[in-house]
Amino acid sequence: MKAYLEFADIVLMEEATTNLRDRLLVRILFRLGCRISEALALKVEDIDFDQGMVTIEHLKARIKLCCRKCGARLGRSHKFCPICGDSVEKAVAQEKEHRRVRTLPVDSDTLEALADFIKRDKTRGPIFRINRHRAWQVVRECAERAGLPDLVNPETGRVHGVSPHRLRDAFATHAVKLDDSGDGLRLLQEHLGHASFNTTAKYRKVAGEEHREWYQKLWTKQVS
Repeated sequence: MKAYLEFADIVLMEEATTNLRDRLLVRILFRLGCRISEALALKVEDIDFDQGMVTIEHLKARIKLCCRKCGARLGRSHKFCPICGDSVEKAVAQEKEHRRVRTLPVDSDTLEALADFIKRDKTRGPIFRINRHRAWQVVRECAERAGLPDLVNPETGRVHGVSPHRLRDAFATHAVKLDDSGDGLRLLQEHLGHASFNTTAKYRKVAGEEHREWYQKLWTKQVS
């Protein structure tokens, strides 16, 4: 069972789409390696056709729990505040938004597809105008029509159907296969918008199958 989609799989998914919007959605998720929330937030004015660049805005909400009495930070498993000892059954949930913007290059074929879709659809504002649930359906249905199997998560071993995030994973592993140097991984981290390098580095293990190769070498060399 496969852990990630390959370039040829994405081509099959694009060919399995039934309309231009869905084809563009699949292409954007893979060619930009963006999150589904970022793709759905993409607006016409975010695209610089002259420079071949797209501005991506990522809004992530984080919830943190705090003690009502002293304001100390709490974990989900805490029953008593580690600072003041007060019962924290009714902890205060504070939501904080993290907004990040990054500008990404776009290949000429995808840029042309964007221009064609905007022209035909006479789009203004958001490009796709569908919600997250529908976007998931589109990706899942395209994968099924393309005959693609479910994927196994290399970290948890769980099996899942093809989802929008698997297209982001496909972009990352495709990039690492072509360049797994330090500079390549650094640029990939910047492109994906990862705050931690460790999040990006996991794709090197998946793409290079480092653990498998290391293990096989144990049995191909005789111990003297």
